[in-house]
Amino acid sequence: MSESGSSGRLAEPPPPEAGVTTGALARRLGVSPTTLRSWDRRYGVGPAVRADGRHRRWTPQDVAMLETMCRLTSSGVPPAEAARAAKEAAGALPPSPGPASATGTGAPGRSRAAGALPLGNARQECRGLARAAVRLDAPAVEQQLASLVELHGVVATWEDVMVPTLHAVGRKWESSGDRYVEVEHLLSWHMSTALRRATWPAGPKTADTGAGPVVLACVPGEQHTLPLEALNAGLAEAGLPTRMFGSAVPAEALTAAVGRLGPSAVVLWSQARSTASLPLARHVAGTRWGVKGARRRPVVVLGGPGWAGHRTQGMLRPPGLRDALAALAGTYGTGAQEAHT
Repeated sequence: MSESGSSGRLAEPPPPEAGVTTGALARRLGVSPTTLRSWDRRYGVGPAVRADGRHRRWTPQDVAMLETMCRLTSSGVPPAEAARAAKEAAGALPPSPGPASATGTGAPGRSRAAGALPLGNARQECRGLARAAVRLDAPAVEQQLASLVELHGVVATWEDVMVPTLHAVGRKWESSGDRYVEVEHLLSWHMSTALRRATWPAGPKTADTGAGPVVLACVPGEQHTLPLEALNAGLAEAGLPTRMFGSAVPAEALTAAVGRLGPSAVVLWSQARSTASLPLARHVAGTRWGVKGARRRPVVVLGGPGWAGHRTQGMLRPPGLRDALAALAGTYGTGAQEAHT
């Protein structure tokens, strides 16, 4: 067949730069092809190129528009409003007049005061965060977590959103043959990042009291640090100085750090009973420093389910983050127990 061809020749396939198929885009975004077709039909968020009138081809600009729409719907924006905002961001529509659009930095579609999240909003935020994680949409996960911590603080975000979302993803993982391991890892990583960022503001407000910091460490063999990171961020938010040592701290290193720092309290985290070491906890609780006649020792706080069933007389076992923060705040400054020799 000649290059000029006849009017009945087959249409040439679109060039590679014409974009990706609906199926490939659906897999990338973590939504179904039916959802993409529905958004196109209902809200006009469709592909710029349709090969031979039937097959959809999504250009990079289309993909960016759909990523914006997914991010907004995951944050709780209604689909119609999200579609308009996504098309505005892509230049397909003129900007809407009036208040800040859904692409702004504030909480989409509603205003919320700082403090505990209302139950309905918490459920919505959990769903949005989980959807973004399932899509492996790291920017959306990061943005949502940062906004939640800024608006509601560490404690409310941890208890009302982070923990329920992690549990939901964990249940999904257990029921689907390890298919969502990468989702849980991505979510945990960004939660850790958000919690660490919450400790960045200027130094503690109570640093001039002369009391030692709160030492936080996982017991030897324990790798689960996320709850300990939440406590560290909550203490920083409350203005209490901390020293965070992270996962699987060797016993010798931990006792050496306690002797060098003279902490007001030591938090030992154990996720599993196999890692909980009561002899280590007692040894830390008995560590003393200071001049003879006025020696001091730390308050020991045991965190995590690993300590369940252990006889922990003389040590604190708060059941949750709020309780741990209250206990540490209550002992800070006077919490380093005196032990005369």
